[in-house]
Amino acid sequence: MLRKNKFFFPVLLLLLFIIMVLAIAFGAVHISGENMLGAIQHFFLGEKPGNIHEAVFLQLRLPRVLLCAITGAILAVSGVLMQGLFRNPIVEPGLVGTSAGAAFGASFVFVMAAKMSPEVKSLAGPLLVPLFAFAGGLLATFMVYSLAKNAKRVSIMSLLLVGIAVNAIGLSGTGFMSYIARDPQARSITFWNLGTFSGASWLHVFIVGSVAAIIFIISLRYSKQLNALLLGEEEATYLGVDTNKLKRRVMILTTAMVSVATAFVGVISFMGLIVPHVMRLLIGSDNKRLLPASMITGAFLLTLADMGARLLLAPAEIPIGIITSLVGAPIFIILLKKSNVLQQKGGYNA
Repeated sequence: MLRKNKFFFPVLLLLLFIIMVLAIAFGAVHISGENMLGAIQHFFLGEKPGNIHEAVFLQLRLPRVLLCAITGAILAVSGVLMQGLFRNPIVEPGLVGTSAGAAFGASFVFVMAAKMSPEVKSLAGPLLVPLFAFAGGLLATFMVYSLAKNAKRVSIMSLLLVGIAVNAIGLSGTGFMSYIARDPQARSITFWNLGTFSGASWLHVFIVGSVAAIIFIISLRYSKQLNALLLGEEEATYLGVDTNKLKRRVMILTTAMVSVATAFVGVISFMGLIVPHVMRLLIGSDNKRLLPASMITGAFLLTLADMGARLLLAPAEIPIGIITSLVGAPIFIILLKKSNVLQQKGGYNA
């Protein structure tokens, strides 16, 4: 229906812009368009914000919305890459242990930070939790890849099975840290595992945005090879694709993206699963269109979910992971039923 529609991408971009403006405007503190323009003008003139609303816009709301959109794009693109790699429309990045490893790294800091040396704390500063979360995500994914690799090739099935085992280890480690934690520490672990953008800053936007921009550009270069892989590994090899090299590079790209995003905002479920699946149903499996479409849609949906998390119980805030899981799970079940994936014996026919 939308595979050849030339207005599809302009409409997506327009919707993303609208939802980002609305997300900036509405919250515990309402920010008018006049305050937004005034804050931007003062910023470029090197002046301080004119009032509290302009300060909230520049220092809190704008970096939060930007980080939210970038994270949504990251999760969606990583989902496209993983589903293309596994040739399965119901695969998500969390299956290779990245999220579970990052969660364990963050929970370790929450519990053990009091016993760390002052030098380590001062050196890392506010990036202590993200650094450990990033290291945990990389370590878990490296373990999955190393254990699944044999002398000749990397088996997709082995990656999935080992990923399930490593996920269980990561969740066990996080559970143990929650068990030995004090009440404030356990609460921090719980909130981090549910995802939050409340601590967003311009430093976070710069780090996550820079990594995302670089990896998005690289990912688009592999769209043709991922399209060839849809035919099967043997057929892709006949077409000149080095499937083992492609697997390694896609795994590195997805691990880097998801680890960086998860390290700053916590674990957010279903975005990397639902967005690529919905886009594939709308525009097909051509990764040249699927990657940018999923990137924009992921940014739009996660920004919308974050706005709902801030407004539903305002001035309190619901962890965004609750919103994405509560809405995402039923939608995904409906999509599976409508596309008959639950009745299929295998393959890649979404």
